[in-house]
Amino acid sequence: MTDPTTRQPIRFGELRGYLDTLEALGDLRRVTRPVSADLEAAAISRLSCERQSPAPLFENVEGVAPGFRLLGAPAALSSAPGKPLARVALSVGLPAGTTAAELVDHLASTRVAKPVPPRRVAREDAPCKQNVLLGDDATLDRFPVPRVHEFDGGPYANTWGIIVAKTPDGRWTNWSIARIMLIDGRHMTGLVIPAQHIGMIWSEWVAIGEPMPYALVQGGDPAIPFVGGVPLPPGVDEAGYIGALHGEPVDVVRCETVDLDVPAGAEIVIEGHLSVGRDAREGPFGEFAGYGSTETSMQPVYTVEAITHREDPIWPLVAEGRPVDEFHTVTGVGQAAEVLAELRAAGLPVTTAWSPLRAASHWMVVTVPRDWRERLPGVDSAELTHRIGKVLSDSHSGRATAATFVLDDDVDPADDTDLLWALATRIHPLDRAEPWYGFVHPLLNCYTHEERAAQSGPIVFHDGLLPAPGEGRLPHSSFAQAYPERIRSRVLEHWDD
Repeated sequence: MTDPTTRQPIRFGELRGYLDTLEALGDLRRVTRPVSADLEAAAISRLSCERQSPAPLFENVEGVAPGFRLLGAPAALSSAPGKPLARVALSVGLPAGTTAAELVDHLASTRVAKPVPPRRVAREDAPCKQNVLLGDDATLDRFPVPRVHEFDGGPYANTWGIIVAKTPDGRWTNWSIARIMLIDGRHMTGLVIPAQHIGMIWSEWVAIGEPMPYALVQGGDPAIPFVGGVPLPPGVDEAGYIGALHGEPVDVVRCETVDLDVPAGAEIVIEGHLSVGRDAREGPFGEFAGYGSTETSMQPVYTVEAITHREDPIWPLVAEGRPVDEFHTVTGVGQAAEVLAELRAAGLPVTTAWSPLRAASHWMVVTVPRDWRERLPGVDSAELTHRIGKVLSDSHSGRATAATFVLDDDVDPADDTDLLWALATRIHPLDRAEPWYGFVHPLLNCYTHEERAAQSGPIVFHDGLLPAPGEGRLPHSSFAQAYPERIRSRVLEHWDD
């Protein structure tokens, strides 16, 4: 058993070791009573997010063979006292008590580390090959594909699995997460947004008139879906990034029917091809902004041609919606890490970046150190905010959030109490803001229908920087800054008297 309190890097290699560690933390709840995959498992998972309860592992799912399981809230906020980011930190090999700043810094540092390519293993050494379903046996009818929200267009076969796809020339293999809806046991459809990596690769197959080979991977090392949700730059192989994260290669195995490698420790692998045309209607689905959508769209069709799985497979489930769930803890954290890496690469003095979890991935906060003026002589706060805006307005991650707030690092952006106070008292209601026009994420709820449809609009950068020390900056009227050290020590010493 892994000691969850260790400060040593942790690598699980598969989902089950991760669940053992969550259980040791008291952050896993085994649900043994019969539970339906039609809404009930998702409703329990959603409530566990909203109550910040242990992750539910459903061990008795109605309507499927004994042993088939569902896992809810795999990377939501943890119930472990004082360790809200435990599931996220453990997923990327860090101790359960890792802070937000440490987490973002670790991910940003890995971006500039040398990638470690995956290692192919023999199929007899790959747990995901314990059961191989081909031909008529390759049907999703035997699996507990969950229906997530009452207003969804159907059951969703993917909310936490990665889609493996490769460009026709083989130069780029991408592991990413996108929602996929079940049509029937042999067909699925899902969002393929042109600006996202899956859309970029699919468009290359469309250009040559051939369906795109794919593999949909459920379960495996928890770093795999986590990194699949991180917006790495186009052309970067997620498998190499995960190898750099762990300091050793990810074990992969050849698919049965398509020219792709998949994580050998996966719970379930679905293989096939994605159609050239947008042939099926997908949605609606309740997304990360926290609202039940009524929108549908025509999307390509995934044909199921083979399925492999472990004994007693575990199908992870994310009941996406109002914060905080996996989209906010994973994509939001990943966006913050990318923003931090990009600003550092531009030579700007930045302490950290953070996507406030309860802002539903619509906001980004960038903090700068107290001595930033010494590092950038002659630059004022408006110019620094402008330079940050210029870097991020040209980046995929920077354009993924609608508003960025630039603040001093005397506040912790991951502490909502700190953050709300700083935003209310330092952001001018009208001035000190600069818009940058261009691509906007179509699922950000703050934009108009026309802006979301055109995927075009403003992102805004707010200058919330305080005056320089000694030039008008005021101390906090707080216990930490409004009293001398001798008084604070005396108060603390006698606090329980």
